[in-house]
Amino acid sequence: MDKARDMVREKRAVITALGAMSGTSLDGVDAAVLRTDGVTIHGFGPHDYRAYTDGERDVLRAALGHWHGPALDPATRVVMDAHTALLGRFAAVDLVGFHGQTVAHAPRLQGTLQLGDGAALARALDRPVVWDFRSADVELGGEGAPLAPFFHFACAKWMGADGPVAFLNLGGVGNLTWVDPAAVRPEDEGALLAFDTGPANAPINDLIQARRGVPFDAGGRIASSGTVEAGALELFLAEPYFARIPPKSLDRNDFAEMVGLVGELSDADAAATLTAMCAAGVAEAMQHCPRPPGQVLVTGGGRHNPVLMKMLDVSLDCPVRPVEAVGLDGDMLEAQAFAFLAVRVARGLPTSCPGTTGVRAAVGGGTVSYP
Repeated sequence: MDKARDMVREKRAVITALGAMSGTSLDGVDAAVLRTDGVTIHGFGPHDYRAYTDGERDVLRAALGHWHGPALDPATRVVMDAHTALLGRFAAVDLVGFHGQTVAHAPRLQGTLQLGDGAALARALDRPVVWDFRSADVELGGEGAPLAPFFHFACAKWMGADGPVAFLNLGGVGNLTWVDPAAVRPEDEGALLAFDTGPANAPINDLIQARRGVPFDAGGRIASSGTVEAGALELFLAEPYFARIPPKSLDRNDFAEMVGLVGELSDADAAATLTAMCAAGVAEAMQHCPRPPGQVLVTGGGRHNPVLMKMLDVSLDCPVRPVEAVGLDGDMLEAQAFAFLAVRVARGLPTSCPGTTGVRAAVGGGTVSYP
């Protein structure tokens, strides 16, 4: 284990890091290997996925919005069991980045809460584990989210972008990262602007689960036969959040009333309207970009929804493409991001900055636990 400590602290060494992400869509755990020195992407490795069962998803959903109480213990067991089983499949890994499962996020009030014990995971995997990525940022006045932008900056460099580009992650909540690849470091002033755009898949998933008993609108098939309710969309866009200057972030349930706005609509019309709300939130967000990006690269589960992608294509003034168009993996980008961030934490490099979370100064979050 001393060798592992020395390797992660060696500034120039390329580390084989394994990142894991369990998002607010509550679909399952993604895990992916990345080779990096914490600055440059040197290669992508194997990846895997472990879906939550319906029962596990119910346990996690019951914990949402809770800061303490009896709902958290069973949810933590689900998170730990799923991650231990999935991450244990990977060999020849130097370091693990463990995000855990966000169940509550209110940085200006109570903070941010991710379930999971990185120290216990380090013992179970016999590998160093970096975890608790968000707390330090929140303690210094930041939103604690989004955290993937520093990796997006590295991705823009890796793909050879010659002008501003935007990464749009459509998970449970949507978030946008505007990148200027001409900057030297992600923490440099003007290099990044990142913030949550609004709800994405979470309200659609919750609606479909409640009405149809399935976890999501596969391929946007339900929404594709519906009509958008303009009045509900107008009420949605009147929310004060959209007028706030970024950086800014959301909890998964901050827009829970959206489902109420479509409560009287048919399944198809309700799904179409919630999907349009997601796209409209992104269109509003684009107005905050310092300069228009040359393209918007979409990652996360939302890019598999052709109805949503078409709405984005119509709404935005630049090409909208899945990240696969530039050689990245949109299913694993978030997991790769936490592999990247794990190496940065281990080496004392910042993981967020004023342009990404509103934190007062560039800060490196995270805790490193050794077996």
